[in-house]
Parts: sequence; structure tokens; C-alpha cells
Amino acid sequence: MPERKLRILVAKPGLDGHDRGAKIVARALRDAGMEVIYTGLHQTPEMIVSSAIQEDVDAIGMSIMSGAHMTLFPSVIELLKERKAPDIRVFGGGIVPGEDIPKLKRIGVAEVFTPGSSTQDIVAWIRNNIPPRA
Repeated sequence: MPERKLRILVAKPGLDGHDRGAKIVARALRDAGMEVIYTGLHQTPEMIVSSAIQEDVDAIGMSIMSGAHMTLFPSVIELLKERKAPDIRVFGGGIVPGEDIPKLKRIGVAEVFTPGSSTQDIVAWIRNNIPPRA
């Protein structure tokens, strides 16, 4: 039986209305052969986690341009634990100061892509670090 495609949920949490980057990443992942679920704008952490579980995704990619990364990433990771889905990996990108990246990784964010990261680098990282869930 062929290995199933990676399923990635791309989310735009919070009040940030800038989603061009998220759409570009979603398209790059789709073009690389992954199944992509894009949640649209203004998602709460609860909505993101519910969608991820319902869609049986392997990972959640969050795009945060609002500066709320130190609140939104921890909320999603905590909700995944509460909902007994800690195996869904969380990564993201956006405007994240370099000094916050180690803090985010310590709480469980798998990777953070800053402005200028290429879609090829994001695709390669996912392929090398996100295994399909059973």
C-alpha cells in the first residue's frame, strides 16, 4: 500500500489580515504533493486545533505577522496536548524576533521560518522532519 500523502493544515491565527505568505506556502506544499487544508483568516487556537484533529493532519503551519507568536503558538500546543493530539507537529513563520525562536522551540514549536525563507526550504524541512501519522 502506498504511503499516504502528508496532510498539513495552514492557519492564520488572530486578527492579522495579511495572508499572502500563508497562501504562497500552502500552494508550494500542494505543488510538492502534500494535502493542504487552509483555514483562512482570523482563526482562534481552538478553531485551529479542532480543524487539525478533524482533518487528521500531520502538522500545523501557522503564519503570524501580528507579533502575537508568544501567545498563539503556546496556546495551540497546549490545546493539542489537552485534546490528546500532541503528535501533530507545529511549525510556523512570520514576523518572529530571533531571540524568541529558541523560546518557541523549547515549548514545542518544531521550526520557525522568518521572512526571506524560501518555499523550497520549507518543503524540504517538512519532508525531512514531519512523518505521516498512521
